[in-house]
Amino acid sequence: MERTEEIRKLAESALVEGQFIVDILASFKGQKKVLVIVDGDQGLHIDDCAEISRKLSKALDESGFMDENYMLEVSTPGVEHPLKLKRQYVKNIGRNLKIKLADKTVEGRLSEVNENSIHITQEVGLGKKKETQTVEIPFTEIEKTFVLVSFK
Repeated sequence: MERTEEIRKLAESALVEGQFIVDILASFKGQKKVLVIVDGDQGLHIDDCAEISRKLSKALDESGFMDENYMLEVSTPGVEHPLKLKRQYVKNIGRNLKIKLADKTVEGRLSEVNENSIHITQEVGLGKKKETQTVEIPFTEIEKTFVLVSFK
């Protein structure tokens, strides 16, 4: 089994209901580092990350899988981390997204998520000719999606 898959299995055992793994980034050359990016359907607090880190660290130590010193970090995805899972899209319904497709970039408010696609609501036109339209984007066409942060 690949090292990151073994880490994923151990990390999943440290989660509680409503929490999920977004990504695992690991470097096993030089200073060994494991970054586990987790999220929750209702978000996560720093205390949740600390608890997951404690449980995962203990599991890694007991498994003997990481036989040398390593640095473990458990974090939530920041705004610079693209959405990867359908579950993340569902969590962000109502928020503005920037979606990179193969041939263009689309921005709009996420209004719906289904099994195969997302729906983005956009305002088009200017002044009195401004209207709202909904665009369906299949997951297969999405290269990267970022949540846009608004400070209004």
